[in-house]
Amino acid sequence: MSSAVQGSCDPKFAELKEEFERNFAERGEKGASVCLSVNGETLVDLWGGVADVRSGDPWREDTVSIVFSCTKAATALCAHILIDRGQLELQAPVSKYWPEFAKNGKENTTVQMMLNHESAIPALREPIKEKGFLDWDYMIKRMEDEQAWWEPGTRNGYHMINFGWTVGELVRRVSGKSLGRFFAEEVAGPTGAKFWIGVPDGVDLHIADILAYAPQPGDAMSDFTKLLLGEPTSIQALSFLNNGGWGANDVDAHKAEIGGAGGISNARGQVAMYTPLACDDGSLVSHERLKAMGMVSTATQRDATLLVPTRFASGFMKSMDNRGLPAGQDQSAIIGEAAFGHVGAGGHIGFADPECGLAFSYTMTQMGQGLLMNERGQSLIDAAYRALGYKTNSPGAWVR
Repeated sequence: MSSAVQGSCDPKFAELKEEFERNFAERGEKGASVCLSVNGETLVDLWGGVADVRSGDPWREDTVSIVFSCTKAATALCAHILIDRGQLELQAPVSKYWPEFAKNGKENTTVQMMLNHESAIPALREPIKEKGFLDWDYMIKRMEDEQAWWEPGTRNGYHMINFGWTVGELVRRVSGKSLGRFFAEEVAGPTGAKFWIGVPDGVDLHIADILAYAPQPGDAMSDFTKLLLGEPTSIQALSFLNNGGWGANDVDAHKAEIGGAGGISNARGQVAMYTPLACDDGSLVSHERLKAMGMVSTATQRDATLLVPTRFASGFMKSMDNRGLPAGQDQSAIIGEAAFGHVGAGGHIGFADPECGLAFSYTMTQMGQGLLMNERGQSLIDAAYRALGYKTNSPGAWVR
């Protein structure tokens, strides 16, 4: 199936290309892209397979797809740009910028808590109206009115979709621009990233359909999935299923600014966004802000939503090694010790590692099991780090 893979690959990363080809031949890959740059130079830019399994339409150089929670990193980056400019303060109460949010147990929420998934509204209890995700003002009102699930700041629970509205509304209130417009003007435009939070009218993209994971006999069930399926009033069920009928392949959803899970891009687009951060070139944020962006700001042994150990920087995921947990709970995303970025449901990922100047991304259409990485994407990350001289990831992150 190696003929399915196109693009360019520096010989140094030959193992990565072999693993990418193996994904198609042995691991059920349908359509995918992988890209990386080192110190600003693109050394891998590969794609392959099909964009539409029904028609056989091939994945092209310019093919994009929804990248789910990789979008959170784009949203967080917007917030950090405003923090760097002194327009948004990390430790300030959210009420300073968004007074209407400060009620129903959320009065003491800070900006840092929102970036840390600690703002206590990981899910909405009452049903979201049909197509509610596509209506920004409606969702913001729902964020304001929701009762906190815990005292903000006392624990963290992954805000699976709501992160895009909590942090995104801060970006809108402070900048005076919608999240999608701010990202387009301040990040995608300057970096040349083909990455959209809401595809504008008149922009015609070759968008591949996402294929949901089909459970297999013998699959171990995570605690998250058990509650998702068995407890309809749980955070797990409500955060995943109470979505107003939102579908990843809906054209109207692609146009909406869903900053928690609705971004459209490919590996090349994400690498373009992360390259200035990997290089610490100061073009998006200062050296000091970049250092802060990579530091762990919250960690837990049992995330209130995902029910596994998680580690976050301010709005970004850090390396998460849960390989020692029982089957089903052993969801991981293992990157460099200094790296920060974000996964997307089913196995997408994008990240920057300033220690070695690496910007990396992998996107695909065939989702894998769970919300973190699976063998297809992790094998590519592992090959990239080995090519850069890293020795092991046994400590829980790739180290030299």
